[in-house]
Amino acid sequence: MKRRRSTEGWLGITPNWALIWALIWALIWVLTSCALALLPVASARAEKLLVSWKNPAYSGQKPHRVLVIGMSENPEVRADFEDDLSSALAKEGLDAVPGNSILLRPHSAELDAGYLKGQIHDFKIDAVIVSRLVKVDKKTTYVPGQSYAVPYAYYRTFYGYYGTVYRQVYSPDYLREDMTVRVETNFYAATPGDGELIWTGTSDSFNPRSAQKVIDGVVKLIVKDLKKQDVL
Repeated sequence: MKRRRSTEGWLGITPNWALIWALIWALIWVLTSCALALLPVASARAEKLLVSWKNPAYSGQKPHRVLVIGMSENPEVRADFEDDLSSALAKEGLDAVPGNSILLRPHSAELDAGYLKGQIHDFKIDAVIVSRLVKVDKKTTYVPGQSYAVPYAYYRTFYGYYGTVYRQVYSPDYLREDMTVRVETNFYAATPGDGELIWTGTSDSFNPRSAQKVIDGVVKLIVKDLKKQDVL
């Protein structure tokens, strides 16, 4: 005679498989909904070069001694950008000069062109790279909550089916704020004349946690594209 396999658990208790499967499916739906909610944020790149252009008419030599200027009302942000981009350019073999080391901070919106040209001449600068903040966009998105019908092992009894088939798992709605920082960068030959444009690029930084994150991203994009375009 065959011995019947016991369906009792280790503690002598018959497991409630309907409840166990319900909990498993509920967990699956919750994890799936969380993953879908986070997917757009996780997949978005932190920074992106929107457009870049190299002047095909430029016939001058490749720059060697480059003045780096960051146009910002915040002197600390300006200095950090100029220092970081200068350091990155130096690694590519250029003699990069941060603007904060040879240019006085302006006291008005009026440009002293004579002073600027004098410093460029005296320090033997042959190219200037200038970056400025174009705009900061903030966008608030309403993300509606979602409800899910949880699959349930409900076929065993009518009351189990009727009472639990529409059990809901609810994901509440929320507001998500996204920020985009746009920076324009131009690379000019310092001589001759008023300075010919060699290269220009515009970048976006998405949801940066700090000004330093914007600087890090923009510096990498600039140097990468300057190398790609054979400007350096």
